Amino acid sequence: MSLKKRKPDAEAARDPKRVRAKALGFLARREHSAGELRRKLLERGYESTAVEAVLDVLADKKLLSDERFVEEFVAARVRRGSGPMKIREELRGRGVAAGLVDRAIAAHRGAWGRMAETARRKRFGATLPQDMQERARQARFLQQRGFSMEDIRAALKGDIEE
Repeated sequence: MSLKKRKPDAEAARDPKRVRAKALGFLARREHSAGELRRKLLERGYESTAVEAVLDVLADKKLLSDERFVEEFVAARVRRGSGPMKIREELRGRGVAAGLVDRAIAAHRGAWGRMAETARRKRFGATLPQDMQERARQARFLQQRGFSMEDIRAALKGDIEE
């Protein structure tokens, strides 16, 4: 049995009350960026003029905020052990303005090296890599997590300031 998403009929697709109800349903589950919410509503068959009008009202009432979304998203990804490059790319894919992303990433500027070290220790233990093969393996792991080469080098040398 497939869970096919039902598209609203033509009248419902234009009805701002229905668009608003669907948008609030998404926002009740978690924060969304305006671009992400727009995409979801349009994919479900709602008309773009109704979607834009609803998004404007939600933003005016502070129910939809890209700033709040970015703060929560970055905090969640930091807890998960993701690095700044990966977080930046994920936010770009969700349609968030580059300026907001840069400010959120910069707020953690001094901590990325410690986060890389924490991710390395959690995965590989406290002992630093002794040979080039193990060093390369750990570096690839941190690179996939989205850490910069500078942070990776510091984490692999144990040069993180507390």
